[in-house]
Amino acid sequence: MVGMNMLEKISSLAKRRGFIYPSSEIYGGIAGMWDYGPLGVELKRNLKAHFWKTMVQERDDVVGIDAAIFMNPKVWEASGHVEGFTDPLVECKKCKKRFRADHIIDGSERRPKAELKQFAKLVEEVHSTEEIKCPETGCSGVLSKPRQFNLMVEANLGAVEGEQQMAYLRGEITQGVHVNFKQVLGSTRVKIPFGIAQIGKAFRNEISPGQFTFRSREFEQMELQFYIKPEDKEGETWFEYWKKARMQWYLDLGLSKDALRFYEHKPDEQAHYARAAFDIEYKLDDEWKEMEGIHHRGDWDLSRHNEFSGEDMNYFDDETKKKFIPWVIETSGGVDRAVLFFLTDAYEEEEVKDGETRTVLKLHPKLAPYKVAVFPLLANKPELVKLAREIYDDLKSEFMVAWDARGNIGKRYRAMDECGTPLCVTVDFDSLDGKDVTVRDRDTMKQERIKIGDLEAYVRGRVDG
Repeated sequence: MVGMNMLEKISSLAKRRGFIYPSSEIYGGIAGMWDYGPLGVELKRNLKAHFWKTMVQERDDVVGIDAAIFMNPKVWEASGHVEGFTDPLVECKKCKKRFRADHIIDGSERRPKAELKQFAKLVEEVHSTEEIKCPETGCSGVLSKPRQFNLMVEANLGAVEGEQQMAYLRGEITQGVHVNFKQVLGSTRVKIPFGIAQIGKAFRNEISPGQFTFRSREFEQMELQFYIKPEDKEGETWFEYWKKARMQWYLDLGLSKDALRFYEHKPDEQAHYARAAFDIEYKLDDEWKEMEGIHHRGDWDLSRHNEFSGEDMNYFDDETKKKFIPWVIETSGGVDRAVLFFLTDAYEEEEVKDGETRTVLKLHPKLAPYKVAVFPLLANKPELVKLAREIYDDLKSEFMVAWDARGNIGKRYRAMDECGTPLCVTVDFDSLDGKDVTVRDRDTMKQERIKIGDLEAYVRGRVDG
């Protein structure tokens, strides 16, 4: 892997070990779509489970919801997505590939929202003085003038052609929370300040998906919409609270402090709804990449749905006897991006002995797909296989456990290192009489003998600790 950047190393490992595959690869794949393999689905599931545990289960002021992917199209008119969810698109006249115009001109991932509205004019001015060449390697084509391209993915609902209803695959999961605000109030005992959390799929017609899973057309989000009183001090307090809480959440799961930072959106970079906005960014291959946004959305969402639906979205305060449209503090994280960054941060290449190098994923035990692996020292010794199988069967009722009896023990250790498995249990001949096993630590590679009867408690202590 000499000469490869980190993204290339991670995508190679992800495919080889069954974390992430290109979607429908046997047919040539499809840009911006990815399938999660046996290890990837466990890692992703563990990440979402920890989000839910810490953000919903362990809090008294947050409840959960799971809204439908399809909603009435008027939802997206109210949210501003139909009118304003656009990017400037250019197309190569030769190879027919499409690109975001703002990336072509200056390579910027961040462009002020106000400037984007004027971007078509800017690119036309460049076109008037020079041709803009296609950035695709080996193509000498000329790019077209830009046109605005809506990122919402359209769909038709209904079985009879000509009688189908146009709808959208949701471009974000946020609106599914806000349209259910009154229903949640009416069916629970929550009172402001409180939050509604959700994890779910979203879809965007990305012009130029890429950088492995970082920019995809189908992705998953984990979000919290936290409703507060419409007061400046209240907004500042909760905004700072959730900024710190969400950053600490990633640190507690092992992401390197030096690889994380806050990026504050300048006024002209903020979304149309935002009163303030920060991103939690991760440094990947010397570039800072957005992982989660913390946004002060003000009363944009509920006031818009109040206007477009005709439903009263006001909250009645029992103490003050006053009604108001709540403000919203949002935390919105990408599940797929977080998985990518956790894999990147955990990846290490270590020289172990005599120039030999091992690749290891030092994932936090809470996230690791397999918590423990069980091996018989020799696969051709029935008595070792039998005892190892008994241990494997006992542990798998409590943990995700890997079984491997192939090749020599060293190769099995190396395979589990690449899978991020924190502990490996080896049954040897001493285990038959001593009723103990060798437990090897992934990070230190140190080994110790543990009684079989104490093994479950030992693994739980290491995984939950």
